[in-house]
Amino acid sequence: MYKIIIDSCGELTAEMKADGHFVNVALEMDVNGHRVRDDETFQQLEFLKLVKESPVGPKSSCPSPEQYMEEYEGEAEHIYVVTLSKELSGSYNSAGLAKNLYEEEHGGAKKIYVFNSRSASVGETLIGLKAQECEEAGMSFEETVEAVERYIDSQCTYFVLETLETLRKNGRLSNVKAFVANALNIKPVMGSTPGGEICQLGQARGMQKALKKMVEEMLEKTEDTKSRTLAIAHCNCKKRAESVKEEIEKIAKFKEIFLVDTAGISSMYANDGGVILAV
Repeated sequence: MYKIIIDSCGELTAEMKADGHFVNVALEMDVNGHRVRDDETFQQLEFLKLVKESPVGPKSSCPSPEQYMEEYEGEAEHIYVVTLSKELSGSYNSAGLAKNLYEEEHGGAKKIYVFNSRSASVGETLIGLKAQECEEAGMSFEETVEAVERYIDSQCTYFVLETLETLRKNGRLSNVKAFVANALNIKPVMGSTPGGEICQLGQARGMQKALKKMVEEMLEKTEDTKSRTLAIAHCNCKKRAESVKEEIEKIAKFKEIFLVDTAGISSMYANDGGVILAV
């Protein structure tokens, strides 16, 4: 028996929700005093409206160790935890503390490992699916951990933002820079660093050019696409994500490409109209 716990920045597909091996542990968000829980009660359109109307940027809080410890209970003997990059959230540290506390109370009854995704959103989703692939192939707990860590080393995440307002409100971009970028319709192309931080890979004028540049960056860095799964998350822009998928399929062959809508934390990062790729 195994269980894969993914913090709620990692979207679960409909198939993963029905599978029985996957669970989310919820983060929470605060939008100018409005508390929003990132679970099945999350309403994306309502959240985006709150963010747009708020004079300050949204903030998030990670799950408590107690939330993780609750999920460590049950029949599963192998437990794999996938969290947001520890450079972006305290979720990794919280899950690790919960592991230590659980093992102090229960000894070595279970094998628990916490993966620092060094990513977010569908990057976490793919890591969870990789852990399941290894388990279903009959690999041992230790072999699965090793294989998934290698996979994380090879993974990259990319995203394009429609708006820079959240970055401006959070103080990560000056009012002048945000005004100029919006006035000139400049869209940043962002990505993950090997250490799990966010960096700017480039920029383009207009969304279509920015998305094209993101796809070019992704394909340039991705080896052996036929053996890899590509995940696309979108924030309230399904047609845009489908268009990106179609463009990629014209250029390269992947083992699988799937789309998901962003959950709460990913919606906070990507904002309305944002598109995220992970491979």
